[in-house]
Amino acid sequence: MLEPSIDALQGKIKSKYTLVTLSARRARQLLEEDNLLIEEPKSLKFVGKALEEILDEKLTVDKSE
Repeated sequence: MLEPSIDALQGKIKSKYTLVTLSARRARQLLEEDNLLIEEPKSLKFVGKALEEILDEKLTVDKSE
């Protein structure tokens, strides 16, 4: 099973589109400079690390944008 699960992630961010956009943008940032917001991620790939940051609420969406 993939971690983190889509159900858990949608508990944090309701829109799948926003979830994908945010995680892809963050993955690109991690590719350029490895500044993780979480300790010891389970995932090896940048998108997985970004999703783990979202699940841990270290990465959020600003509603005003």
